[in-house]
Amino acid sequence: MSTSITLRQIEYFVSVADTGKISQSADLCAVSQSSMTIALKKLEDAVGVTLLHRHSKGVRLTQAGERFLRHVQHAAVSVDRAVAAAQEDPAQISGHVRIGVTETISAYLMPSLISTIAQRFGNLSVSIVESEREAIEEMFVDDRLDIALLLVSNTAEVKDLKYETILRFTRRLWTHPDHPLQEAQRVTLEDVARENYLLLDMDEHLRTVGKYWGSYGVAPNVWMQSKSIEAVRSLVALGQGVTILSDLVYRPWSLEGNRISRRDLSVTVPTMDVGAVWRRGGAMSTPCRALLDLFRSWRKTAP
Repeated sequence: MSTSITLRQIEYFVSVADTGKISQSADLCAVSQSSMTIALKKLEDAVGVTLLHRHSKGVRLTQAGERFLRHVQHAAVSVDRAVAAAQEDPAQISGHVRIGVTETISAYLMPSLISTIAQRFGNLSVSIVESEREAIEEMFVDDRLDIALLLVSNTAEVKDLKYETILRFTRRLWTHPDHPLQEAQRVTLEDVARENYLLLDMDEHLRTVGKYWGSYGVAPNVWMQSKSIEAVRSLVALGQGVTILSDLVYRPWSLEGNRISRRDLSVTVPTMDVGAVWRRGGAMSTPCRALLDLFRSWRKTAP
């Protein structure tokens, strides 16, 4: 990274790329609009190309800006995690831990987790069991798991298990970048219901969708239901429909390289909460305690 580029500039750029509006991003980043504008101009000067195209309704990334975003969007998070790793107690943790995960956790958190465990706990071995939430909860009863990462916002909480929420991910509307709803002052579920809806059938998502849409007395106009999040992502990017999904699974591009934009809804929809689960009672093993502390550290480094 060039010494003339700061993490704060990158933070501002990533936010503006997401919202499409400097004023909104300035509010989110708790800075003045003028300060953010100056920082973004300095960033463009340092990079040597125009990253943002200004227009009457906000800003849009140039092709150079799109390429730049691909490489820097996780820079601040990576630095925070590097600092946390450097400050960690070097004491050796050894043994074996059995970790349960659902498919969403497996796809979006497990690769990073396994890499981190290998780097920080070289003598600790782990085995991963991927299954549905109810099956994982039953495995604790039979002593087939030591700890798990689940979508705890979906659980009814088994009395013999302890649940601790680690991360909360906001659900937002995903559309093609040029979709009219991206420019609307406010977007309700009634507005979304008038669009072709792409419904993801993954990790109890159907149950969650039914609950919050039902609470508003509205139903989505389901154009396609799919178990493949990449299919949903690609169709949104092609302008074939819209969807509401969490920030955990958001990526700004489809597999084909087409752009996806997201925005907040004007109504409250439930967050997607990821949490740790383990058995109540008895002493937690040292390896499990180390993993739980690792999970808890994500609260400080989550994007």
